[in-house]
Amino acid sequence: MRIALLTAGAGGMYCGQCLQGNTLAAALARLGADALLVPAYTPIRTDEENVSLDRVVFGGVNVYLQQKSALFRRTPWFLDRVFDRPWLLRWLGRKGASTSPEQLGALTVSVLRGEEGRQRKELEKLVHWLGEELKPDVVHLSTVLLVGMARQIQRRLGVPVVATLAGEDLFVQQLAEPYGTEARQVLRQRTADLAGLIALNRYYADFMAEYLAVPRERIEVIPPGLNLEGHAPRWSAESPPVRSPATGRAIGYLARVCPEKGLHLLVEALEVLLEDPAMAPVEVIAAGYLAERDRPYLEGMAEWLAERGLVDRVRYLGPVDRVQKIAFLQSIDVMCLPTVYPESKGLPVLEAWANRVPVVVPAHGTFPELIADTRGGLLFAPHDVCSLADTLRQLLAEPAAAADMGRCGQEAVHDRYHAEAMARRTLAYYRRVLGRA
Repeated sequence: MRIALLTAGAGGMYCGQCLQGNTLAAALARLGADALLVPAYTPIRTDEENVSLDRVVFGGVNVYLQQKSALFRRTPWFLDRVFDRPWLLRWLGRKGASTSPEQLGALTVSVLRGEEGRQRKELEKLVHWLGEELKPDVVHLSTVLLVGMARQIQRRLGVPVVATLAGEDLFVQQLAEPYGTEARQVLRQRTADLAGLIALNRYYADFMAEYLAVPRERIEVIPPGLNLEGHAPRWSAESPPVRSPATGRAIGYLARVCPEKGLHLLVEALEVLLEDPAMAPVEVIAAGYLAERDRPYLEGMAEWLAERGLVDRVRYLGPVDRVQKIAFLQSIDVMCLPTVYPESKGLPVLEAWANRVPVVVPAHGTFPELIADTRGGLLFAPHDVCSLADTLRQLLAEPAAAADMGRCGQEAVHDRYHAEAMARRTLAYYRRVLGRA
């Protein structure tokens, strides 16, 4: 079976879609499938061996130019290739080319409209290349925001197209009006072109069935999986502790530094914790990508901390590669991901568990489902700083219980949240889709 996995690049930053797409493609290949990872918009960035093709479809420069000018909708294909050079798109990504949803409303709606949008020439090039060179048996889109491709691929190539649901509601919500409303309407129309949908958990499958107005049975739940290479070895009675004993306590945060991910809630909870005289010394260590548009958010927190004399209690490491990420995870006592919106993926939680780190997460989105399945941490009331502080205090004050939660989380990751399990379930799903087709 030949599978074309089309994964949207994120302009040079690490993103969950890129990481999971790369992990899935590599795991499928290890199972003997002919899986080809195809970047869209920009090359992908991953902290594992990059298995994607050295080619970009729907190149970000051409997509933008065709949105802005009718001239570029008629240029010959050979000229377009100049702007699709991966090195150029990587360079633009490093320069911080904006992918802010607030600025992408009209373009998003146009791309969703596929052959009816301004990027129909890009779609024609993609379908031609898939049909003439790749010849896939199934096409898998990393996000339903690429659904504008599906109708023409299925009509012209006669192969099924499936898509993963990956937090699209938050992106659409941030589009300026009227584009947010239009995007959701077009998504609902175009989702009918897909042979199937994949969600990473039951919460998001249920939510997106209503959001996209599709029957719930059309959405397959396939949990995400990690490549466990380099993470802490599986626990046994003889296993040494991952983190060396220390008098202080470290709370980790691993995610984009932006308001949606809720780092400010953790910083405010830290102040509450430090007011407790019985509390051992504690600090927050944060790691993750910071977009230029979110820099004022981080600077505002720094000012808030300075006013309270807490600057030395919070460290920001910046974006981390795989080796740095694993070292960071093995340096903390607890991972906290206090998202202010219901999380659709929660991959950093799995990465914490892979290193026997317990988690504290809000009781919304995928987190209640993950905690119930693994017993790998504790939930707090969403948006509630006092509840977050109390929950962190409870876990930090009971190191034996915390260690047990970390071990439970790691056991679950090794048992069912690893790359091979994800790939086997995905491959079985492709076969069912092909059987229906």
